[in-house]
Amino acid sequence: MNDIHPIYQNDFGIAFQWKKDKPSQSNKVQVIFRDIGLLLNQSELRHFSKCIADTVKNGKGNLCGDCKTKETCRSLLLNTPAHQVTFAVSYQEAIEVGDLINGTLFKLELDSYFGELGIE
Repeated sequence: MNDIHPIYQNDFGIAFQWKKDKPSQSNKVQVIFRDIGLLLNQSELRHFSKCIADTVKNGKGNLCGDCKTKETCRSLLLNTPAHQVTFAVSYQEAIEVGDLINGTLFKLELDSYFGELGIE
């Protein structure tokens, strides 16, 4: 854990920046959840957040009413900033990855705001 700068984490995953990144990669955030790792910049994080919001909004109505596995059934398709990649997720996983991405964006924007004020 000494090689990373944690940004945000929840029970589902973690977002961090590598301390040893080259200056050209310093704006990239490593996001890890399930067995997936994504290296995204802030624009891609925002795009991913919108994809997640769309999946959650559209997915709630597609859940089976009395299904006993609806919390773990990975019946929703979650688009990513990499247009070739789509994840199969459960509704709960979509909620949790949404929290991870939105929490990461919030922390990055808060850090940027305080940095602009000269407060660190």
